[in-house]
Amino acid sequence: MNNRQPMQSQNPKTRRANFDEVNLGYTQEMAVLEATRCLQCKHKPCVAGCPVNIQIPAFIHEIIQGNIQGAYNIITEDNLFPGICGRVCPQESQCEHLCVRGIKGLSVAIGHLERFVADHVPTCEVVIPLKNLSKVAIVGSGPAGLTCANELAKAGYQVTIFEALHAPGGVLMYGIPEFRLPKAIVINEIQKLRAMGVDIITNAIIGKTLTIPQLFEDGYQAIFLGSGAGLPKFMDIPGEQYKGVFSANEYLTRINLMKAYDPKSDTPLYPAKKVCIIGGGNVAMDAARCALRLGSEQVMIVYRRTEEEMPARIEEIAHAKEEGIDFKFLTNPVAIHASNTQEVTALECIQMVLGEADASGRRKPIPVPNSNFSIPCDEVIMALGNHPNPLLTKETKGLMTDKYGCFVVNEHLMTSIPGVFAGGDAVTGAATVILAMEAGKIASQSIKKYLKAKE
Repeated sequence: MNNRQPMQSQNPKTRRANFDEVNLGYTQEMAVLEATRCLQCKHKPCVAGCPVNIQIPAFIHEIIQGNIQGAYNIITEDNLFPGICGRVCPQESQCEHLCVRGIKGLSVAIGHLERFVADHVPTCEVVIPLKNLSKVAIVGSGPAGLTCANELAKAGYQVTIFEALHAPGGVLMYGIPEFRLPKAIVINEIQKLRAMGVDIITNAIIGKTLTIPQLFEDGYQAIFLGSGAGLPKFMDIPGEQYKGVFSANEYLTRINLMKAYDPKSDTPLYPAKKVCIIGGGNVAMDAARCALRLGSEQVMIVYRRTEEEMPARIEEIAHAKEEGIDFKFLTNPVAIHASNTQEVTALECIQMVLGEADASGRRKPIPVPNSNFSIPCDEVIMALGNHPNPLLTKETKGLMTDKYGCFVVNEHLMTSIPGVFAGGDAVTGAATVILAMEAGKIASQSIKKYLKAKE
């Protein structure tokens, strides 16, 4: 059988008016049918394509046997958070990209099967390890920090996570909308860490509430910086100061974490009718689809390259199109215009053509002279990526960063300060959830080696 089981989803006309999860998951019958498509390859190319090396054929085999608990146990040996990864990982460019089924047809839906296991496991068994080793501090409770904490806690280290916001989860909570990743899933996954004995302290800004030297003074023998990339980028074009201009970071945080979609919220969002989102990644798709659900009549994604070069997941682009979001390709903003009361009225753009490939491997967009035109709108959202927040660097003597503000680390992910490690978006700049998890896993191995040598 080579027919991939399609993912069930809400009707586009229905879902564009609510924040409920779009994808509805597999039934037991669908999961078994999809699992039987796996060829159980001996060389397991899919495992090599997984950043955290989940034993994919093994867990799929357990689904066929009807042993969902067994499948869950296999997954969580390498990744404690299958409910998250099954929803937001770009499997199409990782494990599924290397699936042998994909050579002559459609790859096995590994991500959908991982989600099925997480959603249908009878019990989420958590082994509570003996905490008899050194204290380790984790800065940031996003995917890198959570993964590092899990690996260290399993090994017996006393782990404390320090989170700047009032709720743990990092980008999983403030960045990814409910319709892609329900917050109940994130809370449930994090609860497994608490059950293992990991302490999570919120409203703790490392660099202000506590400093890195103070953490060492408090008895922590190693520190992992998984503080992410929360400083938004702007274009530095005229008009970015006008009312109705947002960074996607602020826009999504206010929606996801502060419930700004509710008019009774303490910080309700600007009521926009025509919205332009600048960018072509997953964050741009998230912001656009949120704007639609907030009641905007027209939502347009403005991107300087073509659809082929867009870094967003294929599924997210398809969902956005199904929901009625417009796309304006080969278009680059040059200015934002406003009324006498400083409220946005239009986005001035210039047409682009693609030249030779640049350092990213994508063809470089080149402006077309005298091709300026305006798009009427009352809200502009910048979804151009993020840099790490410079606060920690400014408050920590000797902590080296590169020109983008990312922490400089060696091959073991140790920073310029002995005993201080870093990984995820704080090192690479904005990337994917699963790559941050991979960094957290690698850092945990380096921390264990470092502490053993120190002891």
